[in-house]
Amino acid sequence: MANYICLIQFTDQGIRNIKDTVKRGDAAIAEAEKMGMKIVEEFWTMGAYDGVVVFEAPDDETMSAFVLKIGALGNVKGQTLRAFRRNEMEEILAKIKERPSRSQDSLRS
Repeated sequence: MANYICLIQFTDQGIRNIKDTVKRGDAAIAEAEKMGMKIVEEFWTMGAYDGVVVFEAPDDETMSAFVLKIGALGNVKGQTLRAFRRNEMEEILAKIKERPSRSQDSLRS
């Protein structure tokens, strides 16, 4: 499964209902499971973001659907980042060719 990190900020509605934030987190875990995803970890944070959530999802479309569904409830907004583990990054780097092709050489001219 692919890994994602969501940086969460409470909306005005979310901060007004702050006492329910843990319950909302539990509901998000249940919803993620229904959609074939997993919330690996939730953190409530200080600073520019009110929370950081680590997810596993089968694909970008499923993750996007989850974020849109949760966002439509009006309590949070945020940014979603696709995260790569070390072995995934090694596979990405292996696809970089050591010597540029002729077409890449012509782009540099």
